[in-house]
Amino acid sequence: MPAICLPDLSARPFNLTTEYTLDVPPSVVYKAWTEQFDRWFAAPGTVWMVAEINMPFFFETVHEKSRHPHYGRFLRLERDQIVEITWVTGAGGTEGAETIVTVELQPQGSGTYLRLTHGGFPNEKSRDQHAQAWPMVLEQQNKQLTQPE
Repeated sequence: MPAICLPDLSARPFNLTTEYTLDVPPSVVYKAWTEQFDRWFAAPGTVWMVAEINMPFFFETVHEKSRHPHYGRFLRLERDQIVEITWVTGAGGTEGAETIVTVELQPQGSGTYLRLTHGGFPNEKSRDQHAQAWPMVLEQQNKQLTQPE
């Protein structure tokens, strides 16, 4: 396997962390982050994703009739525990910067405690927009994952 090439975040120290408790077990959340982005976040039919280290992925979201492409690579996968990916979006997102999202999962009763760390933003504005968005995205994830498939 080729070496994992991590983005250099040293010139981009803007980070955030958000926490959320989901009403489904870690196995369901892990699958949502590695195979089922279109179940909770991506526009249906736009996901290209193979959950393997160094493999790229692509999906789109649609907001107010505008497409928002998302790109990345899988950096670390520990089944039902950790998903670490790069995350690249355009204007209004990461502004083309390759950031890193780490999703840590821990069982909590019949649900999952999720800790999301997103680092390497190009500026405070980008970080602050994501700090507002991620809690809403995770709330949407919880709503969608508690629905039958």
